[in-house]
Amino acid sequence: MITIKKYAAIDIGSNAMRLLVMNIVEQEGKEPQFNKSALFRVPIRLGQDAFTVGEISEENISRMVDAMKAYKLLMGVYKVERYMACATSAMREAYNGKEVVDIIKKKADIKIDIIDGKKEAAIIAASDLHHFIRTDATYLYVDVGGGSTEFSLFSEGKMIASKSFKNGTVRLLNDMVNDVVWVEIEKWIKSNTADFDDVTIIGSGGNINKIFKLSGKMQDKPLSYIYLNTQYQYLNSLTYEQRIAELALNTDRADVIIHALRIYLNAMKWSGANKIYVPKIGLSDGIVKAMYSGKI
Repeated sequence: MITIKKYAAIDIGSNAMRLLVMNIVEQEGKEPQFNKSALFRVPIRLGQDAFTVGEISEENISRMVDAMKAYKLLMGVYKVERYMACATSAMREAYNGKEVVDIIKKKADIKIDIIDGKKEAAIIAASDLHHFIRTDATYLYVDVGGGSTEFSLFSEGKMIASKSFKNGTVRLLNDMVNDVVWVEIEKWIKSNTADFDDVTIIGSGGNINKIFKLSGKMQDKPLSYIYLNTQYQYLNSLTYEQRIAELALNTDRADVIIHALRIYLNAMKWSGANKIYVPKIGLSDGIVKAMYSGKI
């Protein structure tokens, strides 16, 4: 006898908004299974507004309302019984972020929680990380978004340090990350990994998922630092148009993917890691797991 629950998570990021629908399969005496039923992505670059002019534009508010109405209908079609919508860096920093939340609640009947970097990192850690983290190894989990990057260090199966930095792909695209931020990240990574001889990176985010998909590797195999650096150099040699035409990258991926790779490569260099695992997990997965476990 099995029971199937349907949960959904909406991740309102700085580069795109995603709706994840998850089937949770419960069987007596067994761990619940979390099976992705559907994933929808809308490329509304809120960070371009928030980080450059400080507010979400009227055009993007209108697009958000339309997207949320669509998500509401889709959740009805999939018979979702519980959902949570979380907004991250762009909505945190836009001075009209709370106003946008109110508009969407009124027009689309979707309640949005604007979460801080610390909670974002905690929710991500609630995802399927325990399936990838061995108790005899040390991992630096790196989640690169459009507005911020979350770093979490795990040793002996437990999280021992976590921090969010205002360094993301949309910020980098707009040349809004100064050297001080990079120095702070380097110091944090080096000081927290100094006592560990062998650190492995776990990467999440749409850009590293795309790089992994292009590699053709099996899901349980890591990418090497050399491979990642080679891809970085190759992508840098192509124009924006070539990345779209020759690699079939989305228009909102082709311009930020290089900046994401720069963050991952620096994290590997500063932690001494020579390989990165790329499980398909992220904030949306974490939201569902956290809802199910009662953590949020």
